[in-house]
Amino acid sequence: MRFYEEVDCILRRPTLRTAKWKHEPASVSFKKTAPEIIANWFPQSITESKDSTESFCRQETPYMTQLHQSPASLPCAAAAPSPLRIMATAEVLNIGKKLYEGKTKEVYELLDSPGKVLLQSKDQITAGNAARKNHLEGKAAISNKITSCIFQLLQEAGIKTAFTRKCGETAFIAPKCEMIPIEWVCRRIATGSFLKRNPGVKEGYKFYPPKVEMFFKDDANNDPQWSQEQLIAAKFCFAGLAIGQTEVDIMSHATQAIFEILEKSWLPLNCTLVDMKIEFGVDVTTKEIVLADVIDNDSWRLWPSGDRSQQKDKQSYRDLKEVTPEGLQMVKKNFEWVAERVELLLRPESQCRVVVLMGSTSDLGHCEKIKKACGNFGIPCELRVTSAHKGPDETLRIKAEYEGDSIPTVFVAVAGRSNGLGPVMSANTAYPVISCPPLTPDWGAQDVWSSLRLPSGVGCSTVLSPEGSAQFAAQIFGLNNHLVWAKLRASILNTWISLKQSDKKIREGNL
Repeated sequence: MRFYEEVDCILRRPTLRTAKWKHEPASVSFKKTAPEIIANWFPQSITESKDSTESFCRQETPYMTQLHQSPASLPCAAAAPSPLRIMATAEVLNIGKKLYEGKTKEVYELLDSPGKVLLQSKDQITAGNAARKNHLEGKAAISNKITSCIFQLLQEAGIKTAFTRKCGETAFIAPKCEMIPIEWVCRRIATGSFLKRNPGVKEGYKFYPPKVEMFFKDDANNDPQWSQEQLIAAKFCFAGLAIGQTEVDIMSHATQAIFEILEKSWLPLNCTLVDMKIEFGVDVTTKEIVLADVIDNDSWRLWPSGDRSQQKDKQSYRDLKEVTPEGLQMVKKNFEWVAERVELLLRPESQCRVVVLMGSTSDLGHCEKIKKACGNFGIPCELRVTSAHKGPDETLRIKAEYEGDSIPTVFVAVAGRSNGLGPVMSANTAYPVISCPPLTPDWGAQDVWSSLRLPSGVGCSTVLSPEGSAQFAAQIFGLNNHLVWAKLRASILNTWISLKQSDKKIREGNL
C-alpha cells in the first residue's frame, strides 16, 4: 500500500503552468454596404471621403494618438474626435484613415498593425434603418462591453470570430474583414417582422430547430429578405473568396450554432434569447469566413423570464410612440441591465471535475491523453493511482474524498487486464463512472469483457478512446454548464465545416 500512496502523492503534485498572454490575436471589420457593392460591382476599397479628417489621416506621418492625452490638446481633435475617445489607458495607437462609418460605429485602420482595424462605437441609437435616430449618452461604452464579452465567449468556445481585444471603453481591435452584405437572422420564437411576413402564425410559435433567415443589406429597399438561391446567384466575391453553396451552408450552420450557444448561455440568468441577427466577413489575411461586425443589445430580443413585457433589448426603443427624455432614459436603463449581466456569461454556473483513477503508473500515458482532452473542454482533471483488486479500501477512501467536497465529478477508471476498478467504483458511488481500459493487441479482445459484461446494479459505461471518454464526461457536465456545452457545440460545428471544406476541395481537385 505504501508504494501506491507514494506514487499517488507524486501524481497529485501541482504542475508548473506557463503564463499565457491574455491578448493573443484571434480574429473589426472592413465593411462594404450593399449600395456600394451594387453600384461599384465589388470595389476593392471604399471611396475615401474628402473632408479635412481624411486629408489629415492620409499624411505620411499620422499623429500618434495617446490614450492619456486630452483630446482638446491634439491637433486632430476637432477633425476626428471619435478615435480619441477610445482612450482609457496609456496605450498608444497609430490610427490611420476611416475605412467605414455606419449608423452606430466607425472603422479605422491601424497603421502599426497591418491586417487589423479599430472599431469605434457611437453614442447613437437608431430604428427603422435610421428613420428614427437619437443620441444616447453612454451607449457606445455599453455596446462595446456587450460585444467584447459576447465575442470573447464565442471565441473561447471555438467559434471563428473577428475580435482581437477590447481597446478602451468604446472600441475594440479586430482583424480587417471584407463584409458580406447579408444580415443573418436566427429565431427561436416567432415575433416582430416574421409575423408580418407570415400572416396566420401566432406570436410565440417556437421553431425546432431555430429558424434561419437572411436579408440583403440595402437600406434604400428596407433590407429585403433573400433566399439561398439569390445569394448564390449574386456571385459575390470578397477578399478573393467566392461565395458559393459551400460558403452559404457554412454561414447558415454557423448562425444556428452561434444562436444556440448564446441561448444556452442566457438561460442560467433566466433570460430567453428570442432571436438574433449577425453578420459575417472574410478575413483579408486568412481568407476565412468569420463572425464579424458586432453583437450588442441592438442585435437580439432578450426577454427576462420569457416575458415580452420585461424586454431589455432595442425593441423597447422601437416601441416608443414618441421619443422623450424619459423614454430614452428607460431605454438606457434596459441597456445597462444587459451590460451588467453579460459578464456573467463568461463564468460557469457550476463547478466540474474529472478524476482519472489508474491501476498502475504503466497506464500514465493513456491517462495523460484523457487529461489533455479534458483541458480542451475547460474541465479540470486530476490523476490518482489505486487498485480495486490490491487495495479496495484505499480505492473507496479516494472515492469518499471526492464525494465529500460536493464538486460534481465524473470518475474515469483506467485499468487493463481484469478491470475491477470501474465496476467497483460504479457499484459504490452515485457519481458517473466511465471505464477507459488501455487495451493491448495481444489480450485486448479478452480483457475488454471485464469492462463490458457487468453484474446487476453496476452502471458504468465503457469508452475505449481516451479522447472519447473526456468528451463523454464533457457531455455530462454540459447539461448544467453552458461554457462546457458551448465548446461541445462549437466542436460539432467546426467538424461539420471541416468536412464541407474538404468536400469542396476534392470536387475542385485541390486536395
